[in-house]
Amino acid sequence: MDFDQLTTFVEVAKLGSFSRAGQKVFRSQSAVSAQIRQLEQEYGEKLLDRAGKSVRLTPAGEALFEYAARLLTLRNESLRAVADQASTPRGVLVIGANEATCLYVLPDVFAEYHRLYPAVQIRIYRNFSRKILQRVEEGSIDVGIVTLPVKSPSLKVFPIFRDRIMLMVSPQNPLARQKAVRLSDVAEQPLIFPKTGFTRQLLDKHFRPYRSRLRVTMELPSVGMIKRFVAAGLGVSLISASFAREEVRAGEVKLIALQDVDLWRVLGVVYRRDRSLPRAAAAFVAMIRQRATIETAGPRHHSG
Repeated sequence: MDFDQLTTFVEVAKLGSFSRAGQKVFRSQSAVSAQIRQLEQEYGEKLLDRAGKSVRLTPAGEALFEYAARLLTLRNESLRAVADQASTPRGVLVIGANEATCLYVLPDVFAEYHRLYPAVQIRIYRNFSRKILQRVEEGSIDVGIVTLPVKSPSLKVFPIFRDRIMLMVSPQNPLARQKAVRLSDVAEQPLIFPKTGFTRQLLDKHFRPYRSRLRVTMELPSVGMIKRFVAAGLGVSLISASFAREEVRAGEVKLIALQDVDLWRVLGVVYRRDRSLPRAAAAFVAMIRQRATIETAGPRHHSG
């Protein structure tokens, strides 16, 4: 038995699929099957049941799964403990953030961190805030960057970035000439909604009074797609100002302040309160808090 086999076994169990586990661990499906076979031979028990396309743990597999997860966690902790003996941070830093935060907020932060600590490898777990919080609480990622507020007594939370939510329209839209608009005017426009996430929750909440006359022309899974379709004149949307900086600079879209509501997205850094951070993670938190002193994107005033 080696750690590679255990990692593969855990991924097959989590994903319920040999092919998807293979993609995750960068191995062919036949190599994954061979690793599971070797484990089953070593333990003398069948660990996985293959029923059609789905894969399930046997009772023996369930028993091993608990130990395998603990062994892999211990291995990672031992690697970090040894890396922490170095005078400067090295090893691996595991950070959780959603896609838009990775694309539009964190690149400069990562660039500065890499310049200061080139021996640290950064790994990103990309998901929604609630999933990231789960992973931080489990201890499988060091630090999360999530949308606040966060209510969890087990986590330390520091706000690091504040971003105004604004209306995004194409330059040809009649609203583009206005300095500020009311939500009731926005409700008359064809709307492009994100499928999930913080901005979707805001849209659902603030447009509830206008629900009977709303025209939602599209629901899209990514900020990048929303920006493209707004620029093409297919509708308007609300967006965090920093996410559309480049498009505004290029004249592809316009951002307009909302007149009757003051909406912000506040990002925070979170980590476990009861565990001392690995040196690489502690250096990241110190750097991002120093940079923060809360940055503000978008205009600092609004009409209202």
